[in-house]
This record gives sequence, structure tokens and C-alpha cells, in this order.
Amino acid sequence: MNIFNKVTLQNLKKNRTRTLVTIIGVILSTAMITAVATFAISLQQYMVKGSAQKYGDWHVEFLAADSNFAKQQARNKAVLKTTSFADIGYSKLAGGKNPNKPYLFVAGFDQTTFDTLPIKLLSGRLPKNGHEVVIPAHVAANGGVKYSIGETLSLSLGERVSGNKQLNQHDPYENPKKKQETLRETNQKSYKIVGICERPGFEEKTAPGYTLLTIADQAEKRGRLSVFVTLKNPRKARSYANSIAKNQSYTLNDDVLRFMGASDDRVFNLLLYSIGTILVALIMLGSVFLIYNSFTISLNERMRQFGILASVGATPKQLRNSVLFEGFCIGAAGIPVGLFVGIGSIKIVIALVAKNFNNILYADIPLVLSLSIPVLLAAAVISLITIMISAYIPARKAANTPVMESIRQSNEVKVSAHEIKLTKFSEGLLGLEGMLALKNFKRNKKRYRTIILSLALSVVLFVSARAFGNNLQQSAKQMVVDSDYDIVLTSSEMKESEMFQLYDKLQNVTGITESSYQAIASYTSPIKTSDFSPRYRQSENDLTIEQTTRAVDVQFIEDKEYLKFIKEQNLPVKEYTGDGGKLIAVAKKRIEQEKGKSELIDLFAKDSMELSMIPEIDGKPAPSQQKTVSVKFADTYPLDTLPRQPAAKQPYVFMLIAPYAMKAKFSPAGIEQTMGLTFLSKQPARSTAAIRKIIEQEGVTASYDLYNLHEIFEQNRNTIFVVNIFSYVFVAMISLIAIANVFNTISTNIQLRRRELAMLRSVGMTDREFNKMMMIECAFYGSRSLLWGVPTAGIISWLIYKGMTKGGAEIAFQFPWSSILISILGVFLIVVITMLYAVNKIKKENIIDALRDDLT
Repeated sequence: MNIFNKVTLQNLKKNRTRTLVTIIGVILSTAMITAVATFAISLQQYMVKGSAQKYGDWHVEFLAADSNFAKQQARNKAVLKTTSFADIGYSKLAGGKNPNKPYLFVAGFDQTTFDTLPIKLLSGRLPKNGHEVVIPAHVAANGGVKYSIGETLSLSLGERVSGNKQLNQHDPYENPKKKQETLRETNQKSYKIVGICERPGFEEKTAPGYTLLTIADQAEKRGRLSVFVTLKNPRKARSYANSIAKNQSYTLNDDVLRFMGASDDRVFNLLLYSIGTILVALIMLGSVFLIYNSFTISLNERMRQFGILASVGATPKQLRNSVLFEGFCIGAAGIPVGLFVGIGSIKIVIALVAKNFNNILYADIPLVLSLSIPVLLAAAVISLITIMISAYIPARKAANTPVMESIRQSNEVKVSAHEIKLTKFSEGLLGLEGMLALKNFKRNKKRYRTIILSLALSVVLFVSARAFGNNLQQSAKQMVVDSDYDIVLTSSEMKESEMFQLYDKLQNVTGITESSYQAIASYTSPIKTSDFSPRYRQSENDLTIEQTTRAVDVQFIEDKEYLKFIKEQNLPVKEYTGDGGKLIAVAKKRIEQEKGKSELIDLFAKDSMELSMIPEIDGKPAPSQQKTVSVKFADTYPLDTLPRQPAAKQPYVFMLIAPYAMKAKFSPAGIEQTMGLTFLSKQPARSTAAIRKIIEQEGVTASYDLYNLHEIFEQNRNTIFVVNIFSYVFVAMISLIAIANVFNTISTNIQLRRRELAMLRSVGMTDREFNKMMMIECAFYGSRSLLWGVPTAGIISWLIYKGMTKGGAEIAFQFPWSSILISILGVFLIVVITMLYAVNKIKKENIIDALRDDLT
């Protein structure tokens, strides 16, 4: 070890407080970078495993391939494994309500395919032969056609063709009125339904057929195949597919590839990288200034020492290396500890949120700590680069300062008389102590600029970190949906008497605290276009005629709930009850505006009117059953409605609310209606299981749906919890860096003024006057730093908001008033505490020893 490095180590030992605070800053910086990187890797592995479980671990699917192509890919050196199923054919879906998905598509699996492609059974079992089939649940939910286990399907199977081209599942449906698509039927086949599954993950959203699963025979396996390829290097999926496909249709498993960084999903990538960039930038910004200020102050303290070394032959390179060696020593002490602290802290955080993650996305995939040596090395290198950047700037200054200037330290204070001159008013207002504080502030601008910059940066870091966290929370809260009930049982086929018999038994299920019932009936209403509001007329295309019709629902709720709602709306009870009573209606439409925002508008111009109601019987309006009612429009309805099938949804809300006692009057035989029982429960999962068991015991044969909405919405609540945890941890660690920065800067500056302060005390300045002078200096520090920090923090908060909105987040900008108020109070509090700590240490020193100190 050379003499320069020995001197550097002695200097680090001599100034233990500053050295320790700087090392703590390095530990915090490294810990945050390590924690962010390690959590990113852990989350990536969680998402990759979860998406592979849900969608399959394949990377490329080739459609309409032959068996030779499948064998060639299995032998390809870039391929890890392959699997395939037979494209048996398409059949028309009778009664389907989705115009873009008019087919059933039959896929022939074998045991290997079932093991590779994830199929989640909702009920029943998997097929055992080529005469059994599993149907997906979205045939009913999306297509509006319900099938039951045990039914037999007789299908006319064939091929989709458009001109001379044979179409597959990758080709969206071509409307025959606009294109040449036809279904060329080739054979008849019957299947027995043995199970119902979730929509297969490999079925594209634009696929024209609902995928049915059966077992392929040998002849079908020799026909057209869908081949699924898993690559050894997923990042090469696109180039591999382009080179292999030629004229072959293919699709990429973007649901898995995006989490491997191999997707072309620009919105996802932009959001991911913008958040990552913001996190790393904030951490590095705070770390660089903390460490830079430490080295700058150290340099000021050692400038005479450098001048003496230079005068006896030290070269600029040796002086520069001396400062860089100091940075290396601090890094060697802080980075390893920071790595362990980062790993330990993120392990604790993951342990806290792992259970909630299971309820957000993948119940069977645990979120566990995943360590990556390259990532840990990258975190250490980034931390070391941060230290070296912070050390290099003052090191270059030390090497380039002239020898005599360094020895005399004449470059530290360069002022002229008029620069520190004060007005009579200022002297009278501030007194002697304030005058000395202000002159100290002016005479060494570089030193005080460092303090102000540190304080301003602390404000910027704190406000920016909170703005980032608040934006994340705001984005997550948009997913939260509240419901008036936890469990709902609905049926459009069950008799009313049978439903109420069940209701009497289900009310007593363990965990149920409240219960209710309701029914939704479908009507149409002829309406004059002049009755619509101007905003609604602008948004519709069919309002040029004099009269049009609109679908309208009537929600029949318990009489006590209806009465409660009337009172909440401050309406006269007598006027809205009884046989001839008025009804309450809600008529709204959501209008999409620019920048992803929306607005609710009224459908009608007046707040009350007469409506003609025509019930829908067997799917068609029945004008002979028409009724006329008086309605008053409200902004909300009393209870959440029953879940609806997508095919039954309208682009607007038009619903009347009526007491259940009026249902008989409004419900002629054959009317389309859905009945529902709703429950609140302390134990929704247990109560749902008990309800399902009772329904099975009662031998209910009518079709029904049972939903545990609490479980569905719990995913959103857990998302909020996870986002809050990471937001608070991030803000806390950024705050620690900011506090360490301020403490290090101010305390060290006070130490550098030991002789100056000792001289003031030696000429008779009392402790009270001394404290007053220091408090005025604190006020100068705080006010100047806030003058720069607050506007900068506001601007950066806006830039963070813009970065996240461009990344796909739908959030509104909120000016960080509360964060700024906290930072203002925090700045003065931290400055005062730090100043008192440093001054108290100086007061304990002997005045004579401090005056003799020559800073060598």
C-alpha cells in the first residue's frame, strides 16, 4: 500500500462520523437497488411460472401444419420440446349470439397434449375416447348457448374456406356479406359432453370458433395439426417463427413471452421500463448527491493536505487516485452489507405480501424470493459506478487546483466587501447574530450551496417518491369494485316457488349475516327521439327518426329495500307506493372522452316522464301486454343488479326500480326474467360451498349460476395492499437517503467551521447568542432550499405522472400538496436537529484546541 492510500485510510478513521454516514448512504443505495432488482426477478419468475401454468409453457404455435412439419420441429436443435393436437373441424353454433364467433371448433388431444396444455375443468371430467367431448364455459357466457353435462352433440364438421384459401383459428371470422368465407361440411359426428372447462389459454380472443376438446384417432392425427413449440431460448421466438413458418400461420404465446422480455407488447414494455427507470433514477440521484457531498466536504477538509503532498512531488494522477481510493474503500465496506440488507429486506416484504399475491393472480404458484447472481453483480456494479461518479468530480478538482492555492485555501472564500455588505434595515432586523449568520452565508457560497442543494434534493426525492407511490395506488384503486353482496345465486329457468324454498334454507347457512332477493325482467320501450337529451342524441346514430325503441330492465327488489331507497331520495312515500304509484328509473350512458377519460350523461332531457313498457316474451316484444308507468329519474339504484351475460349487456343503463310486490302485475307468463338470491357472509368461501351442497341435495335440475363475488373482488383488494406495501417501503428508504444526505452535509460543514465558531466564543459570544446565530442560519438554509426544491419537486411529480400515463396507466394528476407540506416541516426539523447535534459536539470541545486546529 502506497503512502497516499495510507493517508486516505487515516483520514477516514479520523472523521468516523462522516465516514459512517457515507457508508450508511452506500448501504441504503445498494440495498434499494438490490431490493428493486431482486423483487423484479422474483416477480418475473412468479409471472412466468403463473402464466405458463395458465396458458402453457409453449412459445410458438403453428396452425394447420402436417405431421412431417411436427416431426421436423421436434428434431430442431433450437427446440426444447413440442406437442400438438388434431384440427378435426368446424361446426356452426346454433343460436350463437356473438356474430364474430359463430363456430364450434373440435380439437383432438392425446394424453401428452393434456399434460402440456393447461385445461382447467370446472365440472365433469376429461374425455377418454373420440366420442366424448369437453366444452368451454364461454360458449354460454360469450356465445349465449348453454350445454349441460350428459347432452349429446350432433355436429356437421367441415372446413372454413375463403376462395381457394383454407382458414384456421388464427383467421378471424369473415362476414359472408362482405367476404367469401363459407363452411364446407365433410362429415357428421356425435359427441357426449362429459365436462365443462375454462376457455383454453391457447384459444386467441379473435378465434372464430369455441374450442371443444376430444381424443383424436389415428386418422385425425395424420390430418391437419396445431403444433406447439417450446424453445430453448424464448427471446428468439419471433426470429425462429419467421424463419420456420414461410407460408405457415403461427401465433406467439405473448402471455408468457412478455414476462420474459421477449414480447412486442409496447404498452406493457413501456409501463414496465418507465417504472423501472423512475425507481433506479430516483435511487441513483439521491445516492450520487449523498456520496458526492461527502467527498466534496472531505476534499475541502483535505485541500491543504493535498497542497502539501503536491509540493513535495505528488502528481495530479496520484492525488486523483487517492480520492478514488477513498471511494473504493467506502464501497468495499458498504456494498456487501447493502446487498445483504437489500436481500433481507425484500425477503421480509415478499413474506408479507406472498399470501395476497396468491389471491391476485395464481393461487397455485407461490411468490418466493428468487436470487440471480448476474442481477446481484449488476446491483453491486451500479452502486460502485454511483460511488466512482460521486468521487471523480471532486477528485478532478483536487488534482487540478494549484499548489499554493491548496495550501492557503484561498479558493474557498472569495468575496469582496460589497458582496457581504448588509443594509441598515437588515442589521437592525436581524441583530448581530443574524448579521453574522447572513455574512457567513454569503462569504462561502460554495459550501452553503452544497447544503442548500442537499436540502433541495431531499425535498425533491421525498415528494417525487410519494408522487410515484400515490400514482401507483391511484392506478391500483381503479380496479377495486365494491358490491352489496358477497354471494349471488341466479337462474332464468328456476320457478319462483322453487327459488323461495331454497331461499328459506340458504338464509341459515353458516356465516350468512344478511340476505335478500330480487328479479330482473326485460322490456322494450318505444320513445320519441325528442325526449332524449341533446348530449345523448349526439352520441347515437339512430335518432334521426321520430320514434325509436330502447331495451329497458325492471329491477324488482324487496319491499323494505324499496321503501328505504324512496326515503333516501327524499321522495313522498305515498306517491311512489301502491298500485298506481310512480317508479324510479336510472338512465345513463358513459361517453368516452380524450386521453382515456369518460363522462356519464343522462339519456333523457327531463327528470320525469311517462314510459310505455312492452315485455319480451320468448325473446320477442309482446305489444298486447304493454303497460304505461310514470317514472322519476335518479342518479343511482339501491342495490347492485344481478350479474348479466355479455350478450345481454347494453352500451347504456336504462332500468326501472320497483318493489317486489308489483312483480306479478309486471310479469306476464313467459316473460324473460332472471331471479337472484344475494347474501353477505363472514366466511364467503365456506358459505358458497355450503350453498352448493344444499342445491345438490335438493336435486335442482334447472340451470343456475352461483358466484362468490367476494373472492373475485378480493383480488383487487389484495392488489391495493401489495401496491401500498411497496409504495411505503420505497418512500421510507428514499426518505432515509435524504435524511442521511442532509445530516452528513450539515454536520460536516459545522465541523469544518470549528476554528471560526471557537473564535466567536473566545471573544465573548454567549451560548444564547451562539444558538440564535445558528437558528438564523437554519432559517436561511430551509427557506433557500425550499425556494428551489418545491417547484422542482412539483415539476418532477408531473413528469412522473406523464411517464406513467404514456406507459398505459389511467390516472389523474394530483398536485402533491400534502407531500410538500410534510417536506417543508421535515426540512426545518432535520436542519435544526442536525445543527443542534453538531453544535453540541463543538461546545464540548476546548476552545484553545479548536483555535490551534490547522486542518492538517
